[in-house]
Amino acid sequence: MKKMKKRLSQQQEFEIMKLVLDKFLWLGFIILAFGMYTMVTDTISTGLIWSTAGTFLLILFMWIIVKEYEIVK
Repeated sequence: MKKMKKRLSQQQEFEIMKLVLDKFLWLGFIILAFGMYTMVTDTISTGLIWSTAGTFLLILFMWIIVKEYEIVK
């Protein structure tokens, strides 16, 4: 006996995506903030690497959001 898969509406899909991406955006911000903290307390080069990684993560997820959902004015 095969089970029928439930289909999500576009709005439901978007709400789930927002919940998941919110966690990744927080992760990117925390990495960026850790890089700034490392720049102040340790070495600038190590902090710059962490900050660059956080910035890259935030840009990556911004690109995913723009690619996945068309922004209409």
